[in-house]
Amino acid sequence: MSHYETVIGLEIHVELKTNSKIFCSSSTEFGGEPNTHVCPVCLGLPGVLPVFNKKVLEYAIRVGVAINCKIAEFSKFDRKNYYYPDLPKNYQISQFDLPIAEHGYLDIELDNKVKRIGITRVHMEEDAGKLVHQGNITISNYSLVDYNRTGVPLVEIVSEPDLRSPEEARAYLEKMKAIIQYTGVSDCKMEEGSLRCDANISVRPKGSLVLGTKAEIKNMNSFKALQRALEYEVQRQIETLEDGGKIVQETRTWDDGKGITLSMRSKEQAHDYRYFPDPDLVPMIIDPKWVDEIRAALPELPDQRKSRYEKDYGLSEYDAEVVTSSKYLADYFEDCLTLGYSNAKIVSNWLTGELLRLLNSKGLEINQCLIKPGQLVEMLNMIDKGIISGKMAKMVFEEMFESGSDPEVIVKEKGLIQISDEGSISAVVDQVLEDNPKVVEDFRSGKDNALGFLVGQIMRATKGKANPAMVNKMLRDKLG
Repeated sequence: MSHYETVIGLEIHVELKTNSKIFCSSSTEFGGEPNTHVCPVCLGLPGVLPVFNKKVLEYAIRVGVAINCKIAEFSKFDRKNYYYPDLPKNYQISQFDLPIAEHGYLDIELDNKVKRIGITRVHMEEDAGKLVHQGNITISNYSLVDYNRTGVPLVEIVSEPDLRSPEEARAYLEKMKAIIQYTGVSDCKMEEGSLRCDANISVRPKGSLVLGTKAEIKNMNSFKALQRALEYEVQRQIETLEDGGKIVQETRTWDDGKGITLSMRSKEQAHDYRYFPDPDLVPMIIDPKWVDEIRAALPELPDQRKSRYEKDYGLSEYDAEVVTSSKYLADYFEDCLTLGYSNAKIVSNWLTGELLRLLNSKGLEINQCLIKPGQLVEMLNMIDKGIISGKMAKMVFEEMFESGSDPEVIVKEKGLIQISDEGSISAVVDQVLEDNPKVVEDFRSGKDNALGFLVGQIMRATKGKANPAMVNKMLRDKLG
């Protein structure tokens, strides 16, 4: 593998968070009974005309300026002609030679090195419907079609073939998702298909300037799936070449269960989509002043927020990177501070540690978390006041995560109030010292680890409720 270089380009499809579709007033809401968010326009019935949703244009420009693209002053829609059952008109309204934005870039960081990835273009288009495949042993295979998604507005972001490894591709997709979230144009819920990714990948001998034959891997909807699919495809293509075979230009799909890519269809001959300007939609002339207004109104983006967290809150570069990797997580962090908890480092530790651990174990996003910022702040204040210990807090936190209950309620129900009464703790300490004379002698003879054993005995005797700081101080005082 060391003799080969990997070349990857990504095509990212982002569903825009508008209330209505790109060319009609049907709802874009996710879900719903099949074929209920439709109308004659998005169903492609005869005698109807599309009406462009201006909010889509605004959102597309917002994406373009956020990723450093040049916004076109003249742009148009085109018809991309092909037949597929989930495309009711037999063509897709998209953009061909005059997209809304071109020539941008995105900086990614990997192994403490910053690399700039070129962005070829950003264009607007309508989404297709969804095929639901059916069938079993006794019934012949067939497919149902749901047109609810037909006409939902998309932007497609096409990168240059500047990515050189699956790790770089994942870092690029993660960074792009974060930026899109911050702009507010999409919720980027990959599990719902509002952010999807296709990858073009080829390998070539190191030092060669000629691109190898590429395969396109379609519709990956998680960072892990993207990286695993590309890792498999690199290995497959290299092994094929080393065995004297030939890479075929084709479209492939990723089978997550088997961990392999599978051939879908050949692309050895370019598909003629017969693009032509859509005669039902007038071209767009974009006022540069409007673009400047959109650029000026951009919210703080991830890199800017990361720098501010390092400067204003004293977070490490790593912590600031993790917290700002999701707009929802960064908003959660700031909400905790706004509610009066001033120790930013402690908030960051709980978010990047316990919260992300639990979210990842359940496959959830931060905006699906039942714990509200106010509840986390309440729990942290209980730790600071000595009501619960750090160990107890982890138990409380897990219960809050599962039930959404307030920490005070959980502490009372579970009987988790920390013992901070000196008299009560002193009695337990005296008893443990009396029961363990050999360990006491070990400590006094210089074996410091004996103290840990004694602390453990006290915590066991109090069922973990004794204040650890008081236990340590009292033990040392009594041991001299």
